[in-house]
Amino acid sequence: MLDKINEEVDLLQRHLNVMNAVAANGPIGIMKLTEVLREPQHRVRYSLRVLEQMGYIQATTSGAVATDKAHSMLETLDQALDEVIGKLRRLHTSK
Repeated sequence: MLDKINEEVDLLQRHLNVMNAVAANGPIGIMKLTEVLREPQHRVRYSLRVLEQMGYIQATTSGAVATDKAHSMLETLDQALDEVIGKLRRLHTSK
């Protein structure tokens, strides 16, 4: 069960890295993203597709750009992660 959680955290980290790179460098194409992130193209492409479906990025002819939803989420990311960390700490101490 914990292996699955670790895999999901790794995937979330990659999606957030892609979103951050798009927000900081957009519009940006997939080739440039793979260089910036040092990730294989197929992984970057998958993250872009997921983020687009969720409304965090938008594909344009010039490359991917971050949406207002992405910028809002990135602004509150630290607070949201602190809440998750708190839940994990409570889980850890409840054993």
